[in-house]
Amino acid sequence: APCHAKMSPISTSYLPGDPYFDNFDLVTFEDRDFHPDGRDLGENYTFTSWRQNQCVIQGDMDCIHCHTSSGRYRFTGENANDSCLPCHEQRVQNATQHTRHKEDSLGNRCISCHMPMSRFAAMSRSDHSLRPPSPAATLEFGSDNACTMCHDDKDAAWADQHVREWHEDDYQAPILEVGRLIRAARNQEWEQLPAMLEQITRKDRDEIFATSFIRLLRYAEDERKWPVMLAALEDPSPLVRSAAADALSNYYTEEGVTALVKAAADALRLVRIRAASALAQFPREQFTEAQSPVVAAATEELKTSLYSRPDDTFSHYNLGNFHMAQGDYEEALAEFEISSKLQPNNFLPLVNASLIYNMMGQNDKAEASLRKAIAAEPGNDAAHLNLALLLAEEKRMPEAEEAFRGALKANPRSIVAAYNLGVLLLGRQDYEAVRWCRKAAELAPEDPKYAYTLAYCQQQYGDIEGAIKTLEGMVAAKMPYAAAYTLLAHLHEQRGNPAAAVKVCEQGLGNQGLSEQELYTLAANLQRLRNQ
Repeated sequence: APCHAKMSPISTSYLPGDPYFDNFDLVTFEDRDFHPDGRDLGENYTFTSWRQNQCVIQGDMDCIHCHTSSGRYRFTGENANDSCLPCHEQRVQNATQHTRHKEDSLGNRCISCHMPMSRFAAMSRSDHSLRPPSPAATLEFGSDNACTMCHDDKDAAWADQHVREWHEDDYQAPILEVGRLIRAARNQEWEQLPAMLEQITRKDRDEIFATSFIRLLRYAEDERKWPVMLAALEDPSPLVRSAAADALSNYYTEEGVTALVKAAADALRLVRIRAASALAQFPREQFTEAQSPVVAAATEELKTSLYSRPDDTFSHYNLGNFHMAQGDYEEALAEFEISSKLQPNNFLPLVNASLIYNMMGQNDKAEASLRKAIAAEPGNDAAHLNLALLLAEEKRMPEAEEAFRGALKANPRSIVAAYNLGVLLLGRQDYEAVRWCRKAAELAPEDPKYAYTLAYCQQQYGDIEGAIKTLEGMVAAKMPYAAAYTLLAHLHEQRGNPAAAVKVCEQGLGNQGLSEQELYTLAANLQRLRNQ
């Protein structure tokens, strides 16, 4: 596994037989080297798919069941299917009935369907998840399936038709469901967030998919995810627990800090150091007397782990992030510089260095760092977005507009870029301002700021009916946003309908999410309207 995995080391002391997650972290399907359904796309990293193998999870299969110690495959010729003994004896003895292929054909071999061999660059690799062929996933995601890899004169639709005729149970449906959710999460499409969260919490959850969703949900700005992340800290899998600890970075509620401190004392190093990293920005003086030594010990382990690969760009990038979280800006900048030198096309350290320069008031260096990041990776939305915000801060609006458009080209679902571009265009290109504010509101329907800004833009553009409709939607949803009630009442009053304005103020007074001062202001406005 240390060799046959897409992983990152967290120690230099691994010995065969040591717990894997005391020494390594493992990449899962947040990485686009995998298709959304989990099939190999880029380099073959066997251990990730191996951990989905039901023969491993439910049985006693290990590597040398099938391989010699030198890696050769043990089962060939007439004994080809003996690899599946003794667990699947009935199917091995009646292979043609199970495979629906002739006895002397390749299709009658278990591994032909369950471990199809594909190629990447000059290397052949076998799928070690042992899942059945899923031509429907080929149609949906473009991933490989064993049927058309062998029958290369046929297409996936042909194979899918045969599979559905052979199997009454639609075993492909769960594969498609989870693949679609992974694809949506990668694209930051959160409309199906409840279904994504269920993939983490369900009793039969798959360890690799659960970890993938936790890592991808880092980008979801939705309060509903926090209880799931906290619960995932108790998952039996250290990989899931470590991902949950990382996802709780800066979630400094009392419950969050308590859970992370407990994770900092986990039995596995990977969980401990992810918890320490998540707590890096929490003020040390606020830990209790019992918590402090636990966090301090995990933090020392974290520091040691970050030095385990001094030749790796991401080791220095992560060191920079740690020093940045601790407020050691000069050390952070030094690590980001090393990270950039080791891999010049790695834009991440350049983006984070720009944040430090901005905090230090050195915006010229911040801008230079961001422009280097864009040159290294033109499709990087974070660099475009941060550059746009920096230029807007300096009142360089034409350049800021260009950078916001660059961010949206790189990531059409960037809420912050859409919102800020809409505000920036207001008063100059009102129609386009409305369009971008509408997009921000659609991308984040739970955040009243974006809906209110859309209504304001509509009012400025002269679309009073549109503004009223947007605000009435906010009122109907009982969004705790006093300005929405005030503006809606004002628009009704402007149109000569004080009764509607009175009703809006009365609805606002029934919103328990508003502050005492906001309720007082609404009550005063209501009194004024009634006295007219």
